[in-house]
Amino acid sequence: MTRVWSATKKFCREADMVLLALCVAAALFGLIIVSSAVNTSSSPLRYIAVQGAAILLGVAFFVIFSLIDVYDLTDYWKVVFVFNILFASSTFFLGRFAGGNRNWLDIPIIGISVQPAEVVKVSFILLLARQMYAMRERISSPVAVGSFTAHFLLMAAIIWISSDDLGMLVVYSVIFIFMMFAAGVNLLWFLAGGIALALAAPILWDLLGEYQQMRILVVLDDTLDPLGIGYQASRSKMALGGGQLLGQGLYNGTQTQRGILPEKHTDFIYSVAGEELGMVGCIVILLLLVAIIVRCLVIAVRARNGMGSLICVGVASMLIFQTFENIGMCLGLTPVIGITLPFFSYGGSSIVTTFAAMGLVSSVKMRPMPGWLHNTVRASAHRAERN
Repeated sequence: MTRVWSATKKFCREADMVLLALCVAAALFGLIIVSSAVNTSSSPLRYIAVQGAAILLGVAFFVIFSLIDVYDLTDYWKVVFVFNILFASSTFFLGRFAGGNRNWLDIPIIGISVQPAEVVKVSFILLLARQMYAMRERISSPVAVGSFTAHFLLMAAIIWISSDDLGMLVVYSVIFIFMMFAAGVNLLWFLAGGIALALAAPILWDLLGEYQQMRILVVLDDTLDPLGIGYQASRSKMALGGGQLLGQGLYNGTQTQRGILPEKHTDFIYSVAGEELGMVGCIVILLLLVAIIVRCLVIAVRARNGMGSLICVGVASMLIFQTFENIGMCLGLTPVIGITLPFFSYGGSSIVTTFAAMGLVSSVKMRPMPGWLHNTVRASAHRAERN
């Protein structure tokens, strides 16, 4: 018992408890909003139980990933790389269609569903950070940039072919761009990439399905399909506007409780908060998410190792884009592409994966440099003392 208590105190002292506290606060606040969103469903307790269990499991993963030496974990990059390819492509053969995408994998033995592309985000960040750090001395060379780009394009192709999930594809793209910038890749490469993307835009547009094209077009003109694809965004804006400053009260939102607002417990959870808790509730959500993002970036700056910094930047970029895109969807400013609001939207895969990603950040804080580098520094210090 004494050892357990001692280990617990050591963990609390070395792990990022501030980050954990912020994440738990956001998840519990999200659980309250989800409970209101599913209040009129046939089995609201089931949703609440699943989300609550996901939060507990997520906290456990935060602890596990904090205790794992993130630098040692990258030594097994070949195993992780094979896992990413196999797991991400599994939906091509076994995936279940939901919301226009084949991105869910049912596990009948334990009666749950997981989203492989969501899970692989964490290991993708880990591998990309390891790859960039290994080539840090020639980070802007054609070989290095080509290697990073090939890694990203491989994962992007697998996700697109396997699940046809445009939203997840964009998330991976943003993570890749942010990490490239943080790694110090010459800006001329970004210019070249932008030009190549512009030239390929017509081809990429034709690759999109008609409903995906419409999701983008209705952002520019919300009168194109007001009762179809544009319906979600229009109802979301009405819910947000109806909440005004203080909201209509929890479990009392007009559109939320009457079932008018679509996907209210997942994609449009922010609209539920706006309708029932008003602008004040929305600001609290933003403050919590901004605090978590800032904490990730602070650890990135303080990390004494480039790989640790890149991992933190990758996680922060994931949160930044998902927050921007989800809230933009609710405001009708960005396309509705099925991006969840971190910690707040209903979904076990999203909650557990996000907590695991936070665990990676905590692991970086606990270990300011890789074990081999730490030993080298200590050996050098001992030699200096003897001399």
